[in-house]
Amino acid sequence: MRVVIQRVSEASVTISGMIKSEIKSGLMILLGIEEEDTVEDIEWLCGKISKLRIFDDESGVMNLSVKDIDGEVLLISQFTLHASTKKGNRPSYLKAASPDISIPLYDSFIKVLSVEIGKSVHTGEFGAMMRVSLVNEGPVTIIIDSRNKE
Repeated sequence: MRVVIQRVSEASVTISGMIKSEIKSGLMILLGIEEEDTVEDIEWLCGKISKLRIFDDESGVMNLSVKDIDGEVLLISQFTLHASTKKGNRPSYLKAASPDISIPLYDSFIKVLSVEIGKSVHTGEFGAMMRVSLVNEGPVTIIIDSRNKE
């Protein structure tokens, strides 16, 4: 399971010309799910994300978590995070989980992260063509892969 986390002052996702979700200060997270991913990956990542200290404290030091600032989260599923570009110029997505595996894991991720941050997680729509807009603050962008826990 792989996430790209961006610290944002605002973010939104639009589907078919209509805003599905929008947030102010917080995290915009892209989530890629592999066939081998499990509930343990979800629990580890959600714990890590909720405690990740990437927001400035009163001294301007990145020392606060999304929970500390009462921030919001926008979570977007993105199978392309598992693209392989080793052969040729057309990415292969063989490592990305099929919908029958990824949809239940995505739904579980939303529930676990909501509990971890103590509020609802805003989302896009799994499998939909989405337009994601954001203002990255910093910029701060962090990539975490549950295969690299150590």
